[in-house]
Amino acid sequence: MKPTLLISRALPEKNLSAARAAYNVTLRDTTDAMRPDDVTDALNKYDAVLPTLGDQFTGDAIRAASPKCKIIANFGVGYNHIDADAAREMGIAVTNTPGAVTDATADIALMLILMTARRAGEGERMVRARNWTGWQPTQMLGLHVSGKTIGIIGMGRIGQAIAKRCHDGFGCKIVFANRSEKTVDGAMQLKDAAAVASAADVIVVATPGGPATHHLIGAKFFAAMRPHAIFVNISRGDVVDEAALVSALKNAQIGGAGLDVYENEPSVSEALLGMENVTLLPHLGTAALDVRESMGQMALDNLAAHFAGEALPNPV
Repeated sequence: MKPTLLISRALPEKNLSAARAAYNVTLRDTTDAMRPDDVTDALNKYDAVLPTLGDQFTGDAIRAASPKCKIIANFGVGYNHIDADAAREMGIAVTNTPGAVTDATADIALMLILMTARRAGEGERMVRARNWTGWQPTQMLGLHVSGKTIGIIGMGRIGQAIAKRCHDGFGCKIVFANRSEKTVDGAMQLKDAAAVASAADVIVVATPGGPATHHLIGAKFFAAMRPHAIFVNISRGDVVDEAALVSALKNAQIGGAGLDVYENEPSVSEALLGMENVTLLPHLGTAALDVRESMGQMALDNLAAHFAGEALPNPV
């Protein structure tokens, strides 16, 4: 008999077909995130659960279960929506999908840097509104990215991929902060995030989410940034104190921001929505079919290893 698997939201068809061939699959018929009571119920009913961003695998929801489930195979590298410690207490393994997302997320970071620095979103809105009256020598002057100093907070796989693109592609100087000492070709590690904030023309946050990084970036960080500098977040929304970011933008402490994630996602601050110097994307970091298929296959590989009694490829 095939193991039972709950998939929280629809995956690419290639992944769904592969899952159905190996498991007795239940696919939720909604795009809404799983609530805590949904989580408890799923852990009680299924041998495995394949969730993704936003599903509320809280400690209370996990501990409330008498779990039949022994593995939560997350679709995504970030797992701050899963209390992994609580899962381990209950004998449930948790896996994620690193590697598959690295290049796609780094590409989005570059998109946000360029769009914000060169005011691309603002310019497109001007054209679509038929407010463009023609080229002018001083029209919509932005920040030239080539040769500037890029600061990266978090020099893991994604941070290094961003650094390589900026250094090799745009001739940028790279400085970074990381929780441990790390040697990265073409980049200089500074003593802390504040030092990076004061040194860079563009700052990109590429840390994991979770309690350890909640509001890592706040008012003190923005106060240390240069007035012309651009702030980009492609990590997790709650890494940034969004109210502090809004204040820094309103008070012209920083030059602009490019965001793919939000503290209360999918809700976006009305203040941010009204700012022309902010680029807002709907969490597009991994939104390419081949990338999502790779993520799905990695999640399925974790499940296959679990049910074969083998070492998990990507435990967290």
